[in-house]
Amino acid sequence: MAYPAEPKLNELATRIIEYGRLAHEYGATDVSDVLLEVERAMKASLQKMQDLPVDEALASQEPNDLKGIQALRPDGPRRMWKSFDKTVYKNKLEGAMLARFAGCTLGAPVELWGVDEMKSWAEYIGDHFPPQNYWSKAKTPNHLRYRKSTFYEYTLEGLNCVPVDDDVTYTILGLLIAEEHGTHFTTEDVGKSWLKYLPYACTAEEVALLNLKAGRTAMEAADVNNPYCQWIGADIRSDPWAYIAPGIPSKAAEYAYRDAYLSHRRNGIYGEMFFSAAQAAAFEVDHPVDALRIGLTEIPRGCNLYKDIEWALSIGKDIRNYAEAREAVNNRFKGMHSVHTNNNACLTVFGLMIGGTDVSKVISETVAMGLDNDCTAATAGSIVGAIVGKEGVPAHWYAPFHDTVKTYMIGKETFKISDLVERFAAVAEQTFNDA
Repeated sequence: MAYPAEPKLNELATRIIEYGRLAHEYGATDVSDVLLEVERAMKASLQKMQDLPVDEALASQEPNDLKGIQALRPDGPRRMWKSFDKTVYKNKLEGAMLARFAGCTLGAPVELWGVDEMKSWAEYIGDHFPPQNYWSKAKTPNHLRYRKSTFYEYTLEGLNCVPVDDDVTYTILGLLIAEEHGTHFTTEDVGKSWLKYLPYACTAEEVALLNLKAGRTAMEAADVNNPYCQWIGADIRSDPWAYIAPGIPSKAAEYAYRDAYLSHRRNGIYGEMFFSAAQAAAFEVDHPVDALRIGLTEIPRGCNLYKDIEWALSIGKDIRNYAEAREAVNNRFKGMHSVHTNNNACLTVFGLMIGGTDVSKVISETVAMGLDNDCTAATAGSIVGAIVGKEGVPAHWYAPFHDTVKTYMIGKETFKISDLVERFAAVAEQTFNDA
């Protein structure tokens, strides 16, 4: 899908502001009036943009309600595990979590960096590229991420736990939602937990959180002032729903829907459903591609994300490395934002196809592709980790964690990974009892 050519709005806005300052310095008296006139014109243009008619044929293939989504999905296995083997589950869960945390932590210091920038940095500090271990140095070691962890804490020398990240925080928040509201939790329950635990958020999540605080209901929180409703924020929240519905992709996708609806619409919702279903399938299948194909059976066949994932799976067999993957995505998604659901989802697919069941290769190649690479590597790690189990995750990726993970949630800042495994197991067993 080709995006319309964008005028140089950012450049123009900057020049208007700077000429306004210059005019003020030269003694002009009407600067504020002119700036207000520009602001009014911009607001009018924004309203025109919001009022533009949408493609109704496409909208009919991209519903926002769960029944509508399920009516348009292709045939799928829906349920793969018929019984719950806690020993098998805990091994696979630990593999998924450790590989997820590793992928996220590896990508965090270079989140959204360009490929050449990462390569140049690796060469400068003497690291391999794609990375074979955590980065030895960070560019701004004393700067904070999410107001909690310094960038030094994401480096090989500074690691002593899983440092703070939104990908990690939302995984654990999903567990808290299921524990506190039960496996029949609603979107309203998700909203209550966000208000209880999240001090801040980003993009679509920030919009939803602010709308909740302003008194809007959970069911309408994504519909007001939210141009980010198809960005990646929902699909990074996909993991906990698979962890509590292992081997049941339809249930994992349903849980993901309830969560995603709070902040996202259309392909933003489908991203979380797709990856939740894929991760649930990963507890049963032997290869990531099989999990991805099963994930597709839980979203509408006619939606853009389905078509994009099908494209990635089709050409992925000929993609040999991170550079070819990024080039393919650049060509297909020119103009798409760097934290959109669809382009990043395709990079995740390519990372899994390149690496197969090799956890190290999956997360290192995915990070090297760039875009939102802490998110993509985390999700890819979760899928391959569930397939191979803990024994398939090389120890150098998780030994520095010392069984500890940190979040920025209010009153819930430190967890033991071993404890999370036990708590997820308890909720997953409840899912089987209820299903």
